[in-house]
Amino acid sequence: MFAAALHHLPPPRLPLHRLYSSLPTLTLFTKDPCPLCDEAKEVLQPFRHRFVFQQVDISRPENRKWLDRYRWDIPVFHLNGQFVMKHRVDIVLLDKLLQDAETQKT
Repeated sequence: MFAAALHHLPPPRLPLHRLYSSLPTLTLFTKDPCPLCDEAKEVLQPFRHRFVFQQVDISRPENRKWLDRYRWDIPVFHLNGQFVMKHRVDIVLLDKLLQDAETQKT
């Protein structure tokens, strides 16, 4: 009877931390205000389900190394810790990089 009941259980769902850990991380180096960064975030919206998004505010004291590196170049994007683009989102490049990341995890 117990085994029969198991057949009716829904499939287990991945915990959120497991789901997110399997996605690549896209990091936006930004500051406030940054109109180009705001524009870039809008362009990223259709891709948001394919990566974990994080922002680094380069104007914060703990992010001084990023300020020194990217002061004149924001927005800057890293995918999984590697520089991929700056100033504007290249959606063709981003799509290719995300496809590569998705292929590598399977």
